[in-house]
Amino acid sequence: MGRGGLVTANVVDRPVAAAANRSTGFRAVVRRVRQDRWAVASAVVIAVFVVVAIAAPLIAAVTGQNPYGYHIDALNSFGAPKGVGGGISGEHWFGVEPLTGRDLFAIVTYGARTSLGIGLAATVVSIVIGVLVGVTTGFFGGWYDRVLSRVVDVIFGFPSLVFMIALTAIVPTSFPKPVLVVLVIGFFGWPSVARVVRGQTLSLVTRNYVVASTAMGAGRWHVIRTQLLPNLAATITVYATISIPSMIGAEAALSFLAVGVTPPTPSWGRSIGDAVGWVQTDPMYLVFPGLALFLITLAFNVLGDALRDALDPRGAAR
Repeated sequence: MGRGGLVTANVVDRPVAAAANRSTGFRAVVRRVRQDRWAVASAVVIAVFVVVAIAAPLIAAVTGQNPYGYHIDALNSFGAPKGVGGGISGEHWFGVEPLTGRDLFAIVTYGARTSLGIGLAATVVSIVIGVLVGVTTGFFGGWYDRVLSRVVDVIFGFPSLVFMIALTAIVPTSFPKPVLVVLVIGFFGWPSVARVVRGQTLSLVTRNYVVASTAMGAGRWHVIRTQLLPNLAATITVYATISIPSMIGAEAALSFLAVGVTPPTPSWGRSIGDAVGWVQTDPMYLVFPGLALFLITLAFNVLGDALRDALDPRGAAR
């Protein structure tokens, strides 16, 4: 029985040791992500959308269409696109927009600039604020931690969507709407980041190397900059990746409710909102912007999950 127990212990110990020695370096993480076909496909999808967003003016020049050109001749007397599939033709690859006749392919390509740009910028805002608050509250503690923790709780309980709608509606029109949307979405996104980073920081401040540095007289900001932030990099990277879809979705929701970017600025959310009224007449107007929003959201979520698994040092045990 003792020999059987010894064998069982060895078998159990092996995965634990393997997990403990699992590398989370950059090359090892990239190698593990590349082994996940879904993650690679998601990265390709994201790269394609980024290229399309950057090259939107060039694509418009090649196709001869832009999102601001009106093609009334492509509409019937009721304002609906002529032909099948929402007016799909060799000239209009995705069809045209009802009532205006604007080229839908150009709207989707330029809409990638709006949705991705606002989503990425809002993520940066929320990550910067959230990391700063999370690291400092977890490291300094005391009254500072208690006060900001209550602030986070209040913002979590606040009806953020209602506030976003009200704020974007009352701000003067002279203020750039994309910048306002970025600031509003980013502001309501940082509390969740702060809570995650604070929890990770609380576990790191008890590590021997942090305690030793503090005992040897290292400054607080030196410890934060050189020891805490590098060890939080993986958590921040994963959280930023999985936050981007929610930011893009928030911009789409605001544009859907007609309080996001102002027309005629192309936006997937605005196109989806406008298409709702035409679903019974011509549902194709909803397909392409909806599909673009779905694909980019799915791609970021899948890539974020793959990064989380690749950066988890315990992943070898699963």
